[in-house]
Amino acid sequence: MATKSQIAKSEKKPKYLTRVVRRCFRCGRKRGYMRKFGLCRICFREMANNGLIPGIKKSSW
Repeated sequence: MATKSQIAKSEKKPKYLTRVVRRCFRCGRKRGYMRKFGLCRICFREMANNGLIPGIKKSSW
């Protein structure tokens, strides 16, 4: 879980566009982030398993 100061710092406009820090909107994690969903891998998995993300289902073969 990211601290409030880290989240606030990442929301500010950076000097250069390559310095943008994308964070999960649920927990604030910056690593393992999926742009398409705006979630980190952990939150994505939790929400997908609970059926909270439409169109996503667990694969099995």
